Amino acid sequence: MNGIGTLKESSLHAALKSWAARPGDQVEAAVDGCLIDVARGDLLIEIQTGHFSGLKPKLAKLLPNHRVHVIYPIAISKAVVRMDAPGGKELSRRLSPRRGRVEHLFSELVRVARLVEHPNFSLEVVYTQEEELRAWHTDGSWRRRGWRTFDRRLLRITGAQRFDAPADYLGLLPSELRSGFDTHSLAQSLRIPRYLAQKMAYCLHSMGLLEREKRGRGYVYRCVHPQCTEAP
Repeated sequence: MNGIGTLKESSLHAALKSWAARPGDQVEAAVDGCLIDVARGDLLIEIQTGHFSGLKPKLAKLLPNHRVHVIYPIAISKAVVRMDAPGGKELSRRLSPRRGRVEHLFSELVRVARLVEHPNFSLEVVYTQEEELRAWHTDGSWRRRGWRTFDRRLLRITGAQRFDAPADYLGLLPSELRSGFDTHSLAQSLRIPRYLAQKMAYCLHSMGLLEREKRGRGYVYRCVHPQCTEAP
C-alpha cells in the first residue's frame, strides 16, 4: 500500500481525519493499491500534513479514475512545546513567531502544480491553531540544538478555504497586478518573500491561468483567464 498508515500518523493528521470523516465514510480504505484516509463513495479525501512530494505518485495514479480532495492544514498560530521525552513532562512552552497564511500553500503546491488543473482534483486549506511537540534526541536537528519534533497536535480549526478549480486560485492574485507583473511586484503587493511569490507565479502559470514573457533574467506574467477581465 502507498500512503500513511495509522501507526505513523501524527496527532494532527488523526484529528483532521476525524474532522473530515462523516457517518458512512470508509476510513483507511484501500483503493487501487493506495491507502486512502477517507473514502466517501467516489470521492477520496487525503489529509496531507507533510510535503506534497510524497503525494504526487498517488495523485497521478488516482486522478484519472477518481475524484481526489486534498486537505492541507496551515497553522495561523503554533505553540512550541519542549518535553523531557515523547509523552513525558512538559519543560517549556513558547508561541512561535511564524504565522501561516494561505500563500504558504504554494511552497507545497509547486510539487504537484501540473496535476492541480485536473478536473478530478480539489483542495481545501484548513486554518489551525497547533502545538508542535519536541524532545531532545542525539539525532535531533543541529539547528535546534538536538531538539526534534515528534508530534503535532491540533488545538482548534479556525476556518477553511476551498479550491475546486484552477480559477479559484485567482482570488489570491491582487487585481491590480492581473494585467502584468513580475515576482518582485507580486511579493511587494502581498508582503511575502520573493521565493514564495516565484512559486505562486509558477503554479498559476502551470495551471494555465497566467502567460509569461521573458524579460531580462526573469519573467513578466499576465493573467489570461476570462475572470481577470471581470470587475473586482
